Amino acid sequence: MRVNLAMSGCATVVVAMTSLTMSSAFAQGLISKKRLSAALAMEAVMEAVDVCKKAGYAVTAIVVDNEGVRQAVIRGDGATVHTLDSAYAKAYTAASLAPVRKDGSTKGLSERIAKTPGVSTAGLASLPNINFTPGGVTIMAGDEAIGGIGVGGAPGGNFDHDCAVAALDKIKDRMK
Repeated sequence: MRVNLAMSGCATVVVAMTSLTMSSAFAQGLISKKRLSAALAMEAVMEAVDVCKKAGYAVTAIVVDNEGVRQAVIRGDGATVHTLDSAYAKAYTAASLAPVRKDGSTKGLSERIAKTPGVSTAGLASLPNINFTPGGVTIMAGDEAIGGIGVGGAPGGNFDHDCAVAALDKIKDRMK
């Protein structure tokens, strides 16, 4: 009886070791992740704030990577404190939700929702940092979503959106 227990214990160890070895054989290893350089992210937020300033709007612009981590933040002169949260939520939504929905921006999301009767955003809107207001644009490197830029503070989301698009247009040739 004692020998059988010892043998079954050894068998268990052998099965466990085999399972660990097999599962690591299927593991992918490290993954590569694209994101804007710090200098390019700063250039984008500066451009967004400058474009809005020329139009008479005091805004905040934020760039996040595709996990929602802030890479660059500029609160323009005269931009009110709530614009920090607004711009972040728009950037976060553009980076995390818009690519999944194939909308490319919070403006695209809001337009699709408005045109689809009976669509409820209650579930998504209750998540932290989700904002369907225009002003967030997905940052693309080729066909890959690598982040988002959000602008908040203009007297309407469409103006925020235009400043974000202008910023990405300025740096698009360097996002390859």
